[in-house]
Amino acid sequence: MVNPQPVVNPQPVVEAARIAAEADGALVTRAQAGDRIAFGVLVDRYAPSVRRVARAVLNDPDDADDAAQDAFLAAMVKLKQFDPGRPFGPWLARIAVNAATDRRRRRAVRRAEPLENHMRSGGTLPDADADRRALGGRLRQALAELPERRRMAVVLFDVEGYTHAEIGEILGLPEGTVRSEVFHARRALRVLLADWRDQE
Repeated sequence: MVNPQPVVNPQPVVEAARIAAEADGALVTRAQAGDRIAFGVLVDRYAPSVRRVARAVLNDPDDADDAAQDAFLAAMVKLKQFDPGRPFGPWLARIAVNAATDRRRRRAVRRAEPLENHMRSGGTLPDADADRRALGGRLRQALAELPERRRMAVVLFDVEGYTHAEIGEILGLPEGTVRSEVFHARRALRVLLADWRDQE
């Protein structure tokens, strides 16, 4: 006797695909009314950005992923308070900054020491991939040397594409201060990465 195949309801998948093209404001309105699919679309849309913002605060990818989850949970709880007429991205980025800052404060687990070079797995990477990884590592190191506020400002501006005014709202700073922080961060990064440019 052949077991019948379970019936799968394609409705949630079709609904998610249909509303994925909607603007943030419409998705927020749906999510505020209890539409979980709409909130899921917002999460998918903003997850990379929230992770990058959290990483700018924490400098640790695992902690940043945890902080991003904290941020989305906090956003879900606070969503009823959000005005759908305002931009969603800066509001969510502010929550991400707060979640990452809270996680850093609560960090109590000792960091594991990195593996010694001779204990790492062998093998070579293609040159382009190795160069990209090396540059990414150097950039993360250089960003880590910046003061936190300056690091967050330059990541929000150059990586996430927020305006100075939006960053001011996210970080609770005057727009002029944000401009100054971005300027000084870029100048410091040029100095910190000067030897990398000389190798090219």
